[in-house]
Amino acid sequence: MRLSNNLMFRNNLNTILNNQQEVNRAQQQVNTQKRVLTASDDPSAIASSMLYTDKIQSNEQFAKSSSMLSSRLEMEESVLENIKGAIAKAQTLTVQAGNGALSDADREGVAAEISSLKESIFELMNAKSEDGGFIFAGYQDSKQAYVYNSGTGRYEYQGDQGQHSIKVAEGVSIKSSDNGFDVFEKASKRLDVDQTTIVPATSTVYVQEQGAFDTFHRTNYNADPTAPANANTVTINFTSATTFDLQVGGTTIDSGTFSGNKVSINGFEVTFTGAPASIDFDLEAPQKQNVLNTLDDLVNTLTDTSLDQEQYKQALADATVGLDNAKNLVSQTQSVLGGRLNTTKRIEAANSDLDINNKLSKANLVELDMAEAITELTKHETALQASQATFGRLSNLSLLDYIR
Repeated sequence: MRLSNNLMFRNNLNTILNNQQEVNRAQQQVNTQKRVLTASDDPSAIASSMLYTDKIQSNEQFAKSSSMLSSRLEMEESVLENIKGAIAKAQTLTVQAGNGALSDADREGVAAEISSLKESIFELMNAKSEDGGFIFAGYQDSKQAYVYNSGTGRYEYQGDQGQHSIKVAEGVSIKSSDNGFDVFEKASKRLDVDQTTIVPATSTVYVQEQGAFDTFHRTNYNADPTAPANANTVTINFTSATTFDLQVGGTTIDSGTFSGNKVSINGFEVTFTGAPASIDFDLEAPQKQNVLNTLDDLVNTLTDTSLDQEQYKQALADATVGLDNAKNLVSQTQSVLGGRLNTTKRIEAANSDLDINNKLSKANLVELDMAEAITELTKHETALQASQATFGRLSNLSLLDYIR
């Protein structure tokens, strides 16, 4: 084989250039902290890392969504807690209003305080979320949830029954709001008799023991719209000067005795004048009423001086039951809301763990072991320095140097 200066120069130059390329690559890996710099370095690793990148980005969006969901649920929970606190205060005032020693001026003072609570609850029921939407308006969150209709003298719900949802994980969406229909409009009114149906009109029928009457009402009320007209008519038939039969819809279901001009049975009390052969009245249909209208009726009761003692007592009973049912409905909503909050926290934790695993898997595919990379860089730099030194020494040699 024939050696020449050109061959030696070319071989040494190629060695130097190759070592320089390795040093540059090692330096770039250290600077970027990535093992795979181009797709051609490791096509399989790059493809897998791109899938992990997509998952990481999705988790980042889910984390933002979870944070927004938690914020909205916590805001709603705070609003509901304030509403429940105001209702509880109104309940205390209702009990206070039942004190027979209160004067008309005292009742007006209680009415003013309850009216203030009603306005406070009205504002809370029209609370807005951070994006300006009304929390309890359902899908109609650009519209105020509750308004006062001056024509009917009633507070009316303007929203719908929709509930917004936020996606917090793949295939998992959690409701981010509750509508006013479910939270406030489903509060039951007190079960009662229909005062407009009492015959003869000189008689009176009042509920005195609510628990017993509720049981009687739920057992005997017929809600079928095709039922006979008298299906919910209660009849007291006087069978003697001291005995009676109780009928509902024309069917005898009970009997009893009485004295004087008063009959008490199943939680209601009937008073009469003279000696009627029978007394008829209808069971009032179960009704719902939001807390604003319950409080409004209570204020009107406290300021109405024309009511007799029994009418006043019955109106306070209406308010007591209505407020209790309204508060229970808010508490039920809070319970469900708390469950959604707990679920959100658990999903946040699961997403965080998944994010760590995804980043670790991606790092194992394309990211750098710094200790190993620095060792490789040092090795390539040493090789480059050696090749440069060797080239310098060889370039000064000649055949005469070899012969000597």
